[in-house]
Amino acid sequence: MSEQIEYYKYLRQYVGTKPLILPGSVVIIGNEDGEVLLQKRPEGKWGLPGGLMNLGESFEEVAEREVFEEIGLRIRNITLLHVFSGKDYYMKAPNGDELYCVTAVFITKEVEGTVQLDCAETLDVRYFKCTQLPEKTVGSHRDFIHLFQDEIKVEQKNL
Repeated sequence: MSEQIEYYKYLRQYVGTKPLILPGSVVIIGNEDGEVLLQKRPEGKWGLPGGLMNLGESFEEVAEREVFEEIGLRIRNITLLHVFSGKDYYMKAPNGDELYCVTAVFITKEVEGTVQLDCAETLDVRYFKCTQLPEKTVGSHRDFIHLFQDEIKVEQKNL
């Protein structure tokens, strides 16, 4: 397999558009104001930075690599929030590719660097209040953020 080709693209050469199980990670980057960082993707939807796993990577490595590739930030001290999988995470891409996502959702407030957008994947990056997400937010990412918000409320009650 070529080092240049992403693993899921390699698999697609053999299975075409048939369903695949694809693992990946996203990161909820929070700030001191309780907001979360979202990126606007070329198709116009807002979502969390992240992407699919390549051979030999851990979920944590995917999270770190994707955040750096897409928005130029280095993340530190990530914590696993939850892993989402199952029939609710089935997708059919506009090109007909079918997939079931297995997504590890991480959280952090620790970032280093300055935002540098990968124009192929990111049009804009902004912080949003969890209760005021853009209308065009990826549905599953909205679910991830709501779970994050619920976890924060539980933590605050226990203090």
